[in-house]
Amino acid sequence: MNKHEAIRELNSSVVNIKGDTAYDVDGNEVSYNEAEVQALVDSRVYRDNRKGEYPDIGDQLDDLFKAGAFSDEMTATLQAVKDKYPKE
Repeated sequence: MNKHEAIRELNSSVVNIKGDTAYDVDGNEVSYNEAEVQALVDSRVYRDNRKGEYPDIGDQLDDLFKAGAFSDEMTATLQAVKDKYPKE
C-alpha cells in the first residue's frame, strides 16, 4: 500500500491527490492525519511483501483440489471445469 492508497482508504471523500494534497469531488482540499496515513502504510507492509511471494492463486487452488481439501460439492464443480477444459 502506498501513501495515496492509504489516504483514500482513510477518507472516502478523497477523489484526487496531487503530491501530498488531497481533494474531494468539488476540488476542495481535504485534510488528513499524516501519522494515521503512515501507520496504515506501515501496517500493510507484510501484506504487500506476502503478495509478491505467494504462488499464483490458480496454482494454490489447483493444489488444494489435488490434495482433496475441498468439500465433495466443490470438488465436483472444479472437476467439471477441469473436464470441460482439459490441459493440452
